[in-house]
Amino acid sequence: MLHAKLPPAPDRSVVQSTLEQIEREFDAALAAAGADPRAVDAVRVRYLGRKGEITGLMKQLRELPKDRRKDTGQAVNRLKQAVAERLERAAGLASTAQREAAVAGERVDVSLPTLRPWRGSLHPVTQTRRELERVFRDLGFTVEDGPEVEDDFHNFQALNMPIDHPARDTTDTFYLNDGNVLRTHTSPVQIRTMETRKPPIKMVCPGRVYRRDLDATHLPMFHQLEALVVGESVTMADLKGTLEALWSGFYGAGIRMRLRPGYFPFVEPGCEYDISCRMCHGEGCRVCKQSGWIELGGAGMVHPAVFEAVGIDPQRYSGFAFGLGIDRIAMMRYGIDDLRLLLENDVRFLEQFSGVV
Repeated sequence: MLHAKLPPAPDRSVVQSTLEQIEREFDAALAAAGADPRAVDAVRVRYLGRKGEITGLMKQLRELPKDRRKDTGQAVNRLKQAVAERLERAAGLASTAQREAAVAGERVDVSLPTLRPWRGSLHPVTQTRRELERVFRDLGFTVEDGPEVEDDFHNFQALNMPIDHPARDTTDTFYLNDGNVLRTHTSPVQIRTMETRKPPIKMVCPGRVYRRDLDATHLPMFHQLEALVVGESVTMADLKGTLEALWSGFYGAGIRMRLRPGYFPFVEPGCEYDISCRMCHGEGCRVCKQSGWIELGGAGMVHPAVFEAVGIDPQRYSGFAFGLGIDRIAMMRYGIDDLRLLLENDVRFLEQFSGVV
């Protein structure tokens, strides 16, 4: 690059003439650059860069006589400042023009899907559990919790199932090395509640339980909810009325309920309870096997041996208990035909329940 030269002993007119020539050349170069940001930057480098025209003039000031350096330096600085200001304006205009051209050239494809963030949802079992808890709270029940690893006493013996009781076979579970088990039902929470709280008691205990089962309608880990009411003069009529209120509150009006005799070691008398099929309204269909009824769980009056195990006087107090499988209720509520779908965490399956309440 050829640089302009200051004369060895310049007077004011010679210096001014040289600087005016540089300024004219700069204006011409800047005009030729137009709205091209790269061309404007090239002009900046040519005149203000480390090896630029005006930078070269600044370096030549050291070669001038001392009595001429001040005036000449001031003139070169004025030119440098003017050039820098014009370059700044030109760069701003070029950048704006480039953005406007880019926007004008954009094409919006209205057929593309929107970029909405993906939203998760509550698992259908969780939704069902929360709705059941809501209904029970409306009926005046408290919601209790307890450990999932239990000792033999709370899981079996206190529920009138001693070591050699055959009922243990139907609830075979996972045993740990220390003799404890993964609880087979949430009934141990009832035992622990009665151990620490005096009647009257009105509670439910939802949670995970474990049994050695795996097929379309049974899982090795599933969710259960059990209810317990203890007080003076509690009867089977109270049990039946509570069940009717529960399922009317959960499913709505029009649900019928019935009790059938059944055996469970921790209740006496014991029963199983059914509700009218929601699919056919009791007329008979494939879901209810043409019976018009759906079995939901077991129930009955608390066995005196259970009260004795927890220190409650069976002569003064009575009570009822019943249980249900939350997973099974979720199946009926959402029309799911295989319980194993609830454990697979397939997003394609679970996203069907987004927004369901």
